[in-house]
Amino acid sequence: MDATRQTFLDELYAHGRAHDEQRTDRVQRLRNVEPETAELLGVLVRAMQARRVLEIGTSNGYSTIWLGDAAEAVGGHVISIEIEADRTAQAVDNVTQAGVADYVELRTQDAGEALREFGDEAFDLIFLDAERKLYAGYWPDLVRVLRPNGLLVVDNTLSHAKELVEFSELVYASEEVTSTLVTVGAGVMLIVKSP
Repeated sequence: MDATRQTFLDELYAHGRAHDEQRTDRVQRLRNVEPETAELLGVLVRAMQARRVLEIGTSNGYSTIWLGDAAEAVGGHVISIEIEADRTAQAVDNVTQAGVADYVELRTQDAGEALREFGDEAFDLIFLDAERKLYAGYWPDLVRVLRPNGLLVVDNTLSHAKELVEFSELVYASEEVTSTLVTVGAGVMLIVKSP
């Protein structure tokens, strides 16, 4: 990543932290991923040469920029979905300022609806960082739209483990995937779809 983009990301992360510290309502917070989680996403996209990337939960675009930077490096493209139109608008500004707009498509849409619309095996990598109580309902479509040997990355699996019990049980019970937990940031579950 070039220095200008990294500086922009550092400032965006600091702004997000300051914003969140002033909000008592969790839903009003930007809730950006930790920088080490964002770096992991960039590494995973590059290592997999993941050209078709889906992000569920754009917020203000912090993690989207990391994904977009990696997509640029491998000749890929990111679709990022956010339910809140004002967050999508913030993300459009940030993605444009970071110089990755050509590699990112931002959509304001319900994630469940979007997942149902995508074709089978549409994505190489999916990053899931949205409303955790909805993940179990997403599960069948998450598996369906992921290509064989594709990777599903789920954030907050340690920090919010209690909210992810039902989802985690679905993952562990599935014979279609292999998974592991990585103690980076708030905890990241890596789920690989079987070939």
